[in-house]
Amino acid sequence: MLRRDALRAGLAAAGAGVGLGLEQRSAASQSTVRPPAAKASPAKSSGFWPDGIRMPISLSLMFESGAQERFLPSTPFTNFAPPDGIYDLPTISWYRYGVTEGIPRALDLFERLKIVITSHMSGEAVEMYPDTARSIVQAGHEAAAHGWNWTTQSTMDDAEEKAFIQRNIDIVKAVTGRRVLGYNAPGLRGSPNVLSNLHDLGFTYTIDDVSRDEPFVIKLDAKREIAAVPYTVYLNDIRDYEARFFSDADFLDNMKRSFDRLYAESATRRRMFVVAMHDRLVRPEHAETMEQFLRYAMAKSGIAFMKKIDIANYIMKAPDAIREPVGVVYPTVPGLYRG
Repeated sequence: MLRRDALRAGLAAAGAGVGLGLEQRSAASQSTVRPPAAKASPAKSSGFWPDGIRMPISLSLMFESGAQERFLPSTPFTNFAPPDGIYDLPTISWYRYGVTEGIPRALDLFERLKIVITSHMSGEAVEMYPDTARSIVQAGHEAAAHGWNWTTQSTMDDAEEKAFIQRNIDIVKAVTGRRVLGYNAPGLRGSPNVLSNLHDLGFTYTIDDVSRDEPFVIKLDAKREIAAVPYTVYLNDIRDYEARFFSDADFLDNMKRSFDRLYAESATRRRMFVVAMHDRLVRPEHAETMEQFLRYAMAKSGIAFMKKIDIANYIMKAPDAIREPVGVVYPTVPGLYRG
């Protein structure tokens, strides 16, 4: 494909440690995109979303290639696995598939269907494969943060956590020209103070919440708030497609049944539909499954594809948004709400 041809030189150079003398290019359009098949009518809108949207779909594309642990990372190759301290060559190539094939294939799919997504980018992946990061942004998609690498973030103190996240902010800005506003911690697990630290670093939203099927606002104290744009653990291709060894038919059925229920509920309450895709899992059969599902969803009226920053910006201003103190969101962690 043409996109693979354009990336080939950058991928070849990445292993040699390409520097960051990068030209910042003009930003592609950042607006919400409604697929041609979804003809939302304000008269049919339930009123929970702008512009006649009944229910938005928000896709996440995780850009992680190269950010995995150097030794003993998660691997599908369980036989003859080397001990700690020995490089696992087939597993390294498994993760590299995300930039050689997975992301180009996903971007082709999104372009063909005229939809926009949010890509959560690990800092080390962006540093190692800058051309891939730029290709995502230049296609009109949102760049969001995903930590520096897969280092355990939950045990960090405030200074360590802020430095870990700031490196992520800085590399995405240097490579793509974009200031990330959304965050996804590795494994969804930040420190107990992660939301306060994200707010201090200028973030608008987090996706590391699985408690609702709609976005909401978390009150950190009397003056500070951050949006939650919830993740869907069981519509995550790692969880279903890889870890639980679902067939593509199983995963497709799971997505359709979840979508159908949320779409029905969206007539009377605010709903959103989220699917997470990982770069290394966009294999031919999985891309085919995703396209079948997306075309199925696009045939419904009132469907639009929204970036998570657009969802977050809307919910932060919505007068009827759910607003909860952080101590209510995490009720078993004492001392989070600071008054």
